[in-house]
Amino acid sequence: MPVNVLFAARPERWTTYEVPLRTALADAGVDAHLAMEIPTAEVDYIVYAPNSDLKDFAPYTRAKAVLNLWAGVEAIVGNSTLKIPLARMVDPGLTKGMVEWVTGHVLRYHLGMDSDILRRDGKWVYRTPPLAQERSVVMLGLGALGSAASEALVQLGFNVTGWSRSPKNVAGVDCLHGPDGLKEALRRAEIAVLLLPDTPATTNIMNADTLALMPEGARIINPGRGPLIDDAALLDALDKGHIAHATLDVFRVEPLPADDPYWAHPKVTVTPHIAAETRAVTASQVIAENVRRGEAGEPFINLVDRDLGY
Repeated sequence: MPVNVLFAARPERWTTYEVPLRTALADAGVDAHLAMEIPTAEVDYIVYAPNSDLKDFAPYTRAKAVLNLWAGVEAIVGNSTLKIPLARMVDPGLTKGMVEWVTGHVLRYHLGMDSDILRRDGKWVYRTPPLAQERSVVMLGLGALGSAASEALVQLGFNVTGWSRSPKNVAGVDCLHGPDGLKEALRRAEIAVLLLPDTPATTNIMNADTLALMPEGARIINPGRGPLIDDAALLDALDKGHIAHATLDVFRVEPLPADDPYWAHPKVTVTPHIAAETRAVTASQVIAENVRRGEAGEPFINLVDRDLGY
């Protein structure tokens, strides 16, 4: 009997994912019935996008797991009707995209590329770019994305400090944790990259007090979550010159409203949530592997810790 896999996402996602998912499930050896409409009592797995219309999981009495299409789970993790395992998306394609985006913007700040790219004054200003070993980069968040980006920066020769709430070990990275570790990490952060999840514990983690710990003239790169930053505090730090520049890819409200002060601020680069996107082919392979595991009685991968929120 086929395994019933409900695709609970918007129609445009179905257009993108239908063929890759069918292919991945077949390649994984899973005989699956994949559809956007399946009777609730007959659903075995739910492939889920948090912006779908599905909010009540109680009727899905046979379902074994919810397999999130997104890396972020903040919109679903607190759903009181969800009693079955929840897996977040850890997509190799998304990870590679994030590593490339983070590396590019770190190098941009490290080498001072904006001063040349934006120069229109006709002045020949000579300078010697520093070496990576002379630059301290701090990665806030050492999950799959933060660890991968840190390792890439280490390979380029940067002095990388990583911070996480609990102890982590990443090759070549000086890993700190806890409240005292956060303070020490920020004191080193000539360039800070934010790749933390959005949880009550991380909301406004970059606030007036923590921003003040960073070196004068530090740069901030946020491809993680918008609520990590206290926007008013960051704008104040930019206006005072303590923070030299910020590159922001994620925001509390998206699309970022046209009248938001970030757009016009001369020390802010806005990118439209493009740091990393889930790739349908590789993400489908991750989903298919979890379905295969569920049918084989094996542990699911990328399970969310409900207490931690990620």
